[in-house]
Amino acid sequence: MTLFGKFSSSLTLTAQIILAEKEYKKKLVSIFKKAGIEVDGIVPITLAERNLVLDVNELKENIMILDIGAGNTEIGVFSGSSFIYNNTINLGGDNITSDISYCLNISKEEADKLKRQYGLALKSYIDNDNNISLNTCKDIDIKNKTIKSSELIEIIEARIEEIFSLVNKDIMARGIKPSINNVVLTGEGIVNISKSDMAGKIILNIPVKISTGRLISTVKAMYRTSYALVRYIAARPYADTVSSNIDAKTEKHMIKDILGKIKEFFYS
Repeated sequence: MTLFGKFSSSLTLTAQIILAEKEYKKKLVSIFKKAGIEVDGIVPITLAERNLVLDVNELKENIMILDIGAGNTEIGVFSGSSFIYNNTINLGGDNITSDISYCLNISKEEADKLKRQYGLALKSYIDNDNNISLNTCKDIDIKNKTIKSSELIEIIEARIEEIFSLVNKDIMARGIKPSINNVVLTGEGIVNISKSDMAGKIILNIPVKISTGRLISTVKAMYRTSYALVRYIAARPYADTVSSNIDAKTEKHMIKDILGKIKEFFYS
């Protein structure tokens, strides 16, 4: 065998293969194709976020990233630099908002506002059980409805408990829970809810913390996933010889120009 002008009788390759459901991938490609967009690759969110949400020491650990977003919870498990598991649970912050709206019979706009203002994951941490006036209550027989903050937090706690319980069930079923030493929480759906890390620790029985990655504080929360994906793709050593229907443009000045505009967008 000849490789780059060198002769060898054997070749050793260290690589990582990420598998995905064929039908799910086909559906994604089909959706983008109808929009006139060609898919050149699929990147798991937690893989792209790893260098964004983890600090230097955590990059070497056996760790699980939980990105609880608006509609989904992304699970990513790493053993050092190896990406060993990925899954998605179809629950997130929007479900908490919908629960509040439904249970209190108020608008989703007010429900989201209350979630952000009084967000607490565990009733046991309530300092003052204050009264909350509901402005959009649709109960016919009550004009100005008032509830206790504990009633609101009970709704939030129930959904957060379900999300963590489903994550726990998933990693136990896959047999990977014993290998996880720490859990890092990120995502707009959870980080603004106080004591969410404590709720996760109780249910998962694993140390849980809110992400303190070096870049977390410099990128706006709503842009973190997009930024992480662009940053991950921009760092890949693509070459012209890589099999792709999309031309690989590797001119350094073009890449620098693109990255400069991305930084300006995310940091401004």
